[in-house]
Amino acid sequence: MFRRSGVLRRVEAPVALAVAAACLMVASLVPLTVLAAEVFSGGALRVLGDTLGEARTWALLMRSLGLSIAVTLGALAIGLPTGAVLGRTDVIGRRAAFLVLAFPVFLPPFLLAFGWFQLFGTQGLVGSAWTSGVLFGPAGLIATLALAFAPIVTAFTALGISGIDPSLEEAARAVSRPHRTLTRILLPLAWPSIALGALIVFALTLSEIGAPMFLRVRTYPAAVLSRLGGIGYAPGEAVALVLPLLAVGLVLVFIDRRLIGRRSFASLGVRSRQLTPMALGRARKPVSAAVWLLALVSLLPLGALAGQAGASGMADALDWIGPSMGTSLAASALAAGVITLVGVVVGHALARRRRGALALDALVLLTFIMPASVLGVGMVAAWNRPGTQFVYTTLAVLVLGLVARYGILGVRALDAVFHQSSPHYEEAAAAFGAGFFRRMARVVLPMHGRGVFAAWLIAFVFCMRDLDAVVVFYPPGLEPLPVRIFTLEANGPGPVVAALSVYHALLTAAVLAAGGLVLGLHGARNTKS
Repeated sequence: MFRRSGVLRRVEAPVALAVAAACLMVASLVPLTVLAAEVFSGGALRVLGDTLGEARTWALLMRSLGLSIAVTLGALAIGLPTGAVLGRTDVIGRRAAFLVLAFPVFLPPFLLAFGWFQLFGTQGLVGSAWTSGVLFGPAGLIATLALAFAPIVTAFTALGISGIDPSLEEAARAVSRPHRTLTRILLPLAWPSIALGALIVFALTLSEIGAPMFLRVRTYPAAVLSRLGGIGYAPGEAVALVLPLLAVGLVLVFIDRRLIGRRSFASLGVRSRQLTPMALGRARKPVSAAVWLLALVSLLPLGALAGQAGASGMADALDWIGPSMGTSLAASALAAGVITLVGVVVGHALARRRRGALALDALVLLTFIMPASVLGVGMVAAWNRPGTQFVYTTLAVLVLGLVARYGILGVRALDAVFHQSSPHYEEAAAAFGAGFFRRMARVVLPMHGRGVFAAWLIAFVFCMRDLDAVVVFYPPGLEPLPVRIFTLEANGPGPVVAALSVYHALLTAAVLAAGGLVLGLHGARNTKS
């Protein structure tokens, strides 16, 4: 009897990892596999050759890659200095400024583009024909997305700096001024996490559909979407067009593996002791003013949307919103739950260097980094079949798509969380006969409950903001709120569309505020104990 229980305890961890792998394969690998099979089926090869043989296809891809590079450079120019000063200096109200700056990241970028239109469009608050011409073009798109995604670089820069060995910073501060310590010591040491932030910005930009379509900038992912709806419906061409995007995704995975890899998350650890923020001296007030000005500028589109909506638009929008808000909340909560459960198992396996974990990490990284239209087309190919309509026509397809798209958030975040504790605690529990599940329930999860909840919260809000993937395969009657706003933008009343955008922002803010309250209460309870 005891032997049998000992054998069961030994297989608990591999079984848990196998179940997590099965979930990820159903969500991520099945769509990609079916997509590959369709590409190389008999008739599809001819369509493939015709579509990819056109020079304009490759010109459009190069244009999209160039736009993504420009946005990434813009986000680095904004986010790198902001992250440096927020991460280690005594900027006035730096935590509040960071929260304000970070909020637009959790909103669909096309909402922000719509807000900028209310300001700089021809009929906008400060608009003219010239400002509208700039906004509706590549320059306007680059500026909009760079401002929207810069907080990602800010966050990774601040976290990377905060995870550096304090002794290195102390030595630098003893012999040099704050700006030299930041630029010569901290930023170079934090480059893996900064590079990861830049990689994420590039991937999100290349996936973006809503903002380019609203600002009338033709991009490659939008061309894929156009083949899946309307009079230009041509699913075979859509499948052919996603192949170069899949290749781009594989290149980005290679870059992450060879140039960034686990070093980025190793630098996101918690300091063994905290240092006092660097004193900016006379520069404190002007630097603080610049940071807060940037924070307020990031909120201008939301203010413009609220002004456009007005009281009447906010009231009328309730008749237009339908079940979309409930769909967003339900699908996002379920997907975030699956992402967190899978992330606990795979993230723990990564942190403890277990076999097979790196392969699963590569899979979820691929489905996040590759353009969302690839995943969307794969979901259609995999589940839009007579025998799988119980998935394709229900909330299940949204949950599967969101798990595939954002599974990396749970895996990588919880890998970093579990890295913060010594494995000796688990080894001691195992020595007394505790199996994997008991160790996780009694040792690991209680130690890292705050980090696990934070991972769920981040996954939840990112699932709520998703448009680029779900717009391809959402079931009829189950539009998430971003899709509802996006489809109404062309023909719906302007105040109503603006009001729906405000409702989305308020819903996101409420979720983040509630999550922050839970995290704060959990932290206070741990401090007292």
